[in-house]
Amino acid sequence: MSTISPETALVYTMVTVSASDDQMTDSELTRMTGLVGYLPAFRDYNVERLRTDTETCTQLLQSEEGLDAVLGLIEEAVPETHYDLVYALACEVAASDSNLTQEELRLLELFRHYLNVDRLTAAAIERGIAARQKSFTF
Repeated sequence: MSTISPETALVYTMVTVSASDDQMTDSELTRMTGLVGYLPAFRDYNVERLRTDTETCTQLLQSEEGLDAVLGLIEEAVPETHYDLVYALACEVAASDSNLTQEELRLLELFRHYLNVDRLTAAAIERGIAARQKSFTF
């Protein structure tokens, strides 16, 4: 049995990506809150836990085990059938400020490999998220 819920693991995913470049932007935090409020995967999640789960994940990332510990918790809590969802949420947060940093790109690649998300699935997720980011202002 996992020490965290699948929903908390999804929050940890988003926080990890947001914190990867050492700053959590307003657009990333807004996107995270929106996803938690919108997606069916969070239907049973108490949104009041979002701040606590965010702080806990941030502290974990700063610990000696850091990223490895967080990835292990995510892998343990989320069923393998939902690894594509983990990758999609990671991509959503990375793309939310329209500026993917090298740190975010490396972390997305790490998530993809760690969770064995195949290239075709990853490409479809990435393309869908890129399309969702488009606007009519140039």
